[in-house]
Amino acid sequence: MKDNKQNSISMILNFAKQCKNKMIASILLSIAGVAFGMIPYFAVSNLISRLFENDYKWANIMYIALIALIGYLGKVIFSTMSTILSHKSAFIILKNIRQEITEKLSRVPMGYIIDTPSGKFKTSIVDTVEKIELPLAHMIPELTSNLLVPICLSIYFFFLDWRLALIALVTIPIGLVCYMGMMKDYETRYARVLKAGRNMDATIVEYINGIEVIKMFNQSARSYKKYTDAVKENSNSKSEWFKKTNGYYTIAICIMPTSLLGVLPMGTYLFMKGSISIPVLITCIILSLSLIKPLIQALEYTDSLAMVDSTVKEIAEILEAKEMNRPIDRKNIKNNTITFENACFAYGEVQVLKDISFSTVPSGITAIVGPSGSGKSTIAKLIASFWDVDKGSIKIGGIDVKELPLSQIMETIAYVSQDNFLFNLSIRENIRLGNKNASDEEVEMAAKKASAHEFIITLPNGYDTNVGDAGGKLSGGERQRISIARAILKNASVVLLDEATAFTDPENESIIQKSINELIKNKTLIVIAHRLSTIVHADQIVVMNKGKIENMGNHRYLLEKCKLYKELWQAHISFKDNAIEEVS
Repeated sequence: MKDNKQNSISMILNFAKQCKNKMIASILLSIAGVAFGMIPYFAVSNLISRLFENDYKWANIMYIALIALIGYLGKVIFSTMSTILSHKSAFIILKNIRQEITEKLSRVPMGYIIDTPSGKFKTSIVDTVEKIELPLAHMIPELTSNLLVPICLSIYFFFLDWRLALIALVTIPIGLVCYMGMMKDYETRYARVLKAGRNMDATIVEYINGIEVIKMFNQSARSYKKYTDAVKENSNSKSEWFKKTNGYYTIAICIMPTSLLGVLPMGTYLFMKGSISIPVLITCIILSLSLIKPLIQALEYTDSLAMVDSTVKEIAEILEAKEMNRPIDRKNIKNNTITFENACFAYGEVQVLKDISFSTVPSGITAIVGPSGSGKSTIAKLIASFWDVDKGSIKIGGIDVKELPLSQIMETIAYVSQDNFLFNLSIRENIRLGNKNASDEEVEMAAKKASAHEFIITLPNGYDTNVGDAGGKLSGGERQRISIARAILKNASVVLLDEATAFTDPENESIIQKSINELIKNKTLIVIAHRLSTIVHADQIVVMNKGKIENMGNHRYLLEKCKLYKELWQAHISFKDNAIEEVS
């Protein structure tokens, strides 16, 4: 456990390199603030001592009051400056953590992202990281000062009178025993609370995303078992946490501040015996009152320490995920031919591709067809380097993709899928994602080639129209054309269409097909086809079946030589005829 906490602290410090000086200054200012906060106690002690000695001079009283005021103002000023710097440091650390996570997600295989619920990533990046802001902003400076200052005061206390110092401090170990009781199974119980909270957050996101289906089938929140179970577990974990923690905590904070119960009678006895003077007695009483409060505040950071440790571990799980190891140095790709050589791939234990070998047609059209679940889309995602093959290789221009930087592969391939995700930005900025340096004229030219310009200019703000969350303000066909315009602007030498027209209505299909024809001019095109009528003129058609290549050739050849392709074609024609009859 100690090693884990050490690792957590090391990770936080690694993210804090940018703000190291701010954090050090924050700690020093916090110590100064707590130290100045002690001055009024000593001022009051001195004032009472003077009154006992019949020193009623107004000038002396005002002088002591001024010192107390300076102490108070010093505490406010230094504590405020410390808080400002610590919050700035905390925000820098949070920014660095979030940037590191998002950069990490760009380097891990897509399988890791797909297999992880989106709610978990949202919870980790937004909510979980946010939880450590307050502990980082307050815990580091205040914990340091609340421990260091009492230690210095205790030394001074022993210097004044070691007997009263021992009596004053005896409540601390008693209180710590109670804290030890609270710490029994602390990490396990607190980990359960945090896990339950994260699971509930992720489930709520999933529940909201699926609310349309839940309403459609008349399912209430109570009937959605996964949701209700997550909420109950969150409630039960916190209930158990408070039951096993609050009793010890209450006893501890009741006992520790009672140092005055021993100091007052013992101090009075020693004064009556002539062992100490009245100024020393009063100072000791003041010290006994001021010593315990900072220590209690320091102990209250127990939850914060555990929460930071658990949060950092959760962040570390993401940051330590296996990456796609690719080199940094770019290589000269001689041509745009994509080649699969004995490629095998599995999703976990499920084998999806088995010993696949084929090459695309250079500057031509290669279509990949097959029944649902045959591995078509997996091939597309492997070409785009969303995953690495388990065995064999995939090459671009004769170079294994594992020997190419991911950035170079992304520049070489334009990927258009059936899931046309648009960001909550303007249409112009969504298209410009294809080339961030493109001018407005180039953006509009790409939109014209994608047959999108006509509908864009009819919108209230034209190209500056915001598309909404995930492009929700646009129709499916409009989103598709925006995606194609983005790919045209990218001007990649290899174009990969993953069932780009699978869910497009007939009216939009002809428009989108025209857009695709503009996109693929003088490029190598790979089409994952759902509608076979769109690929009858392909230079090469690869027929997939149960993760293997059934046959390859052009449309006419496959109709004669491949039984599966013929069946797929007849099913497609039959479906198309039925659809026409229904419309008629």
